[in-house]
Amino acid sequence: MTLSYLPRLLCISLATFFLVHLALGILVSLIARRAARLCERIRPRVAARCLLMLRLLPAAGAAFIVVAVCLPSYLCLEPEAPTERVGAGCLLVALLGTALWSVSIARGLRAAAGSRNFLRRCQRVGRPARLPGENSDVSMDAWIVDGAAPLLALGGIVRPRLVISRGVVSALSAEQLAAALRHERAHWTARDNLKRLCILLTPGILPFAGGSRTLELGWRKFAEWAADDRAVAGSARRSLALAAALVRVARMTADAGDTDQLAARVDRLLREAPPSPASEWAAGPRPILALGAIMLMTASLIVAILQPAALYSVHVALEHLVE
Repeated sequence: MTLSYLPRLLCISLATFFLVHLALGILVSLIARRAARLCERIRPRVAARCLLMLRLLPAAGAAFIVVAVCLPSYLCLEPEAPTERVGAGCLLVALLGTALWSVSIARGLRAAAGSRNFLRRCQRVGRPARLPGENSDVSMDAWIVDGAAPLLALGGIVRPRLVISRGVVSALSAEQLAAALRHERAHWTARDNLKRLCILLTPGILPFAGGSRTLELGWRKFAEWAADDRAVAGSARRSLALAAALVRVARMTADAGDTDQLAARVDRLLREAPPSPASEWAAGPRPILALGAIMLMTASLIVAILQPAALYSVHVALEHLVE
């Protein structure tokens, strides 16, 4: 099949993305379980960041290679011929890359639309309220809805809204409700809904295959633990109130979800000493230093890649891919 200059560039970019993403995805899947176990030894907030970075790494790395390597090589060294033949193998891999992104984007858009529709329904049938315990400087829209099912969730990304059922408000004491609200506010501060959307938008290793379940479940667990830590803020009394709220809401429904994870959260709140602000601050600079090192390595890699000899080698490899 023959393609003109820009369609050929698009085909090469999609094919390169798929191949690099596949290689990085296999590598990440091989270390996912060990990484999740190692994260048990560090602070939940840091552990959640590490697992999220691993989950996004294949797509981010493949996109970096396409933008920083393939595009400069093609634009600098490929002559603007009217048309050129593209092999069937390259076309097939490019179609797989297209399917990879199409499935993930559709999944993310479907989840975003479902969340928006859910919030609209809650606003139609519910009423705004100022709940006790919301003494934070950050304001949050809250809606109380009627219904038998217990509900306490944070919906939305740009303007998150707390949705809570009347039954939960009645069942929890003022202290328990305040602890639960602080937990949801911690999710808001951490932008966890946006991170969930990024995970949904990030492709799996292959089209129609999910992402790394180990990394995603690990991220959810540590994100919940991090929100618990932020909600209790080093207070044993708040820790007890939050644990009691979790148990009371779980008893209100026949389907409590993952009971093992719920039991682990409650046991952690009751048994472990809440993290102190000093220890949280001490763990803070480490991710920043790691991020700075990654940025420095990335910049060095870009400089090395943009050398004429490196661009020529990449161009030769792309020519073999097209054929």
